Amino acid sequence: MHFRRIEDLRVDHDLTQRKIAEYLHMHLEVYRRYEKGIREIPVWAVIRLAELYGVSTDYILGLTDNPAPHA
Repeated sequence: MHFRRIEDLRVDHDLTQRKIAEYLHMHLEVYRRYEKGIREIPVWAVIRLAELYGVSTDYILGLTDNPAPHA
């Protein structure tokens, strides 16, 4: 599954794929494959990205257009 929002959020925050890969403690190529939809992103990585960007996991997964995290 391709989660377009992880790329959009990264670009909106002026971060490189390398910086995000480092944040997630993974190889750059693994993260690139997540953005391209070649490899499924694990739940723990979605959670870490939601924390980094201050959005909900539902927003990253495309289940809502409201980026606000649940209270």
